Amino acid sequence: MTEQPLLSVENLKTYYPIKGGVFRTTVGHVKAVDGVSFSIKRGETFGLVGESGCGKSTTGRSILRLAPKTDGKVLYKGQDIHSLSKQEMRKLRPKLQLVFQDPYSSLNPRIKVGDAIGEAMLDHGLVPKKELRDLVKETMNLCGLSPHYIDRYPHEFSGGQRQRIGIARALILNPDFMVADEPISALDVSIQAQIINLFSDLQEKRSLTYLFISHDLSVVEHLCSTIGVMYLGSMAETADKDELFRNPLHPYTKALLSAVPVPDPTIRRERIVLTGDIPSPANPPSGCKFHTRCPVAMERCRHEIPQLRDVGGGHCVACHLV
Repeated sequence: MTEQPLLSVENLKTYYPIKGGVFRTTVGHVKAVDGVSFSIKRGETFGLVGESGCGKSTTGRSILRLAPKTDGKVLYKGQDIHSLSKQEMRKLRPKLQLVFQDPYSSLNPRIKVGDAIGEAMLDHGLVPKKELRDLVKETMNLCGLSPHYIDRYPHEFSGGQRQRIGIARALILNPDFMVADEPISALDVSIQAQIINLFSDLQEKRSLTYLFISHDLSVVEHLCSTIGVMYLGSMAETADKDELFRNPLHPYTKALLSAVPVPDPTIRRERIVLTGDIPSPANPPSGCKFHTRCPVAMERCRHEIPQLRDVGGGHCVACHLV
């Protein structure tokens, strides 16, 4: 019997209206997420990669119902998150958490870190106030922070420590699923490795499931078990990590992988340089969205939208050439 995915995303679309004219009528839409589908098994880390502006963060926020979806379904344990009432969603919210990209702006500078970590527990009534301080200290210790820092303010911490505070704030609610929205992009390289290892350790200790959003393929290769590649709001390719790095099929994926540095000066990798600008999500190209920059595009690509299909072993690709 096949295990049911913890989270399934089915044809998710998130469009934002473009207003124009004297009466501010809707004259078009920014198609931030345009028909994305994938699933994440319990205990798995799904990596979502792509260039800036491709819709990765909006996908994560739409999954957590922090951004309104236009169409599609987000199923958590078989239940459509977007069909729940506000009261039902509030009960579910502790199980679905988000770690923000910017560890500086995600913390209120006027609130002590102990209060910031524990406030959601009080808000949801999950623990008595007299027991909260000990739980906060325990969670801080688990995230590599000294419990002695509990009464300090955010400005007294480094960027890496602030990100640990953000992780502790999500972890204390004992979630099943976490969206990590480029959580290391604002950190120094040496600190990035520590935060990546923290995510791995917490996953092992708490049986966490992650959607890890990043533009750094070398980080995703280290942390994720399955990878999805997005381009202009749509999924170009999804596959097991080892399969994707060994046998990329979509021209866009090949171009991204060719830019990953190889830590061996004797190996020379041929760089695939994409020409042209990224099209606007408000006016995407007809047919395959990538055809305006694809080095191997053919006439069919200009008119017919390729469907994401399984080409064997769970390796899915949206390309007419495959």
